[in-house]
Formats: sequence, C-alpha cells, structure tokens
Amino acid sequence: MNVELIYDADCPNVAPARSLLIKAFTQTGVSARWREWERSAPDSPDYTRQYGSPTILVDGKDVTGAAPVAGAGACRVYADGEGKLSRTPPLDAVCTALLSAPPDKPPATRWQALAASFPAVGAALLPKLTCPLCFPAYAAILSAIGLEFIDYTPVLLPLTAAFLAVALIVLALQSRRTGRFDSLILGVAAGTLVLAGKFHAESDWITNGGIVLLVTAVFLGSRTKSASMASCPACVAGGSEQQVQAR
Repeated sequence: MNVELIYDADCPNVAPARSLLIKAFTQTGVSARWREWERSAPDSPDYTRQYGSPTILVDGKDVTGAAPVAGAGACRVYADGEGKLSRTPPLDAVCTALLSAPPDKPPATRWQALAASFPAVGAALLPKLTCPLCFPAYAAILSAIGLEFIDYTPVLLPLTAAFLAVALIVLALQSRRTGRFDSLILGVAAGTLVLAGKFHAESDWITNGGIVLLVTAVFLGSRTKSASMASCPACVAGGSEQQVQAR
C-alpha cells in the first residue's frame, strides 16, 4: 500500500503524526513504511498542496475521508468521536485505513524473472541429438504430432547460453529492486552448472541441479529484503521523501 504523510516544515504536529503512524502500524501488524512530502518542497506533487499539515493518505485517500481543498495551507486539527479536537487523526481511523487497503500486488519483476527462466529451462531440458541412428526415431515422434524434424544440436549451446543470459539480466533487475543480491549469485551459479553439466560433463544430474537452483534463485529474489531498526529515523529528522520500514 502507498502511505503518505504530508506536512509543513514549521508545523509542530508533525512529530506526533509520525508517532501515531508507528503506533498504528504496530497495532495493525502492517509493515511500517511510508513516504513523506513537505508541502513547499519543489519536488512534492501538486496534490500535496491541497491538504493541511499533517495529513495521512493511504492509497491516495485521506484516512478521515476528507476531500482535498485547493489552497489549503494551514495546520490541521481533527475531531475525535466525542467532538474533541486533536493535533493528529484518530488512531482508529488510521488503523481502519491500513487494514482496509487492498493487498500488495506481486511485483512485475517477479513474474518477469519467472517467465524469463522458462526458455532457459526448456533449452536445458532439450536432448542433444548426437546419435544419427536416432534421427528416424525423433522424426517419427515429431511427425506424429505434426512437427517437422530439425537438427537443433549445433545451435543448442548458444541458444541455451542466450536464454540463461536473459534470465540472469531479469534476475539482476529483480535483485536490484529487492536488495537480495544473493539470489543473483545463486542464479549465476545455476547457469554455470547448466552449461557445464549439459555441454561439458554431459551429466543429467548436474544439469537438473542447475535448473533447480535457477528456479530457486527466482523465488528467493522475489522476497523483499527487510531490516530491523532500533528506532525510527523519521522521528528524529524530517525530509521531503522518507521511507521507513520496521518490524
């Protein structure tokens, strides 16, 4: 989900709003991560200038249900269920907004890496047609399903290497997004095993082991790397754009 805190640099209610966010994330069990926008900063989006300070948005919607107002540029106060004024949104409203937000969609790079690994796995599983006496048998099998026999053995090595390279490039992009470069290292090792097992050692065990490692690397790389923090740096100093993740 996309959680945003909009504030003015001189607003005295920003620190309580950050503390409220941490409390809401802790109470709901949602991973604490949000983005902050200082309304007067040049890189802040235009919509941030339509809310008072502080304002908390979850997936673009105010947690209290208030609509944006053009030219809103003052400190903002909130009313709780009993009509009492507060410097921050009600905790229940923030928790409700966090829990009602739709779940995260799987990152696109996860499926891209998985799809990119399919051609490499398929090329690695193709048998090498090294026995001329077997050609008639291969031709008979292919003709039975309506395909023409083609001796692909001369291009099998560069084809497999090219498919592995594509899979590793997508895996590298995935690792860059998630921060898990161990999956990229595992993917390189998997590609090495596939090429060595199929074209050097001619061992099905080594080749199949490389395929298993490649698939494992794809799923391992799809997991976002998270770090535990003893304290929240956003509570110490504000910024125009901050992301905080805690457990």
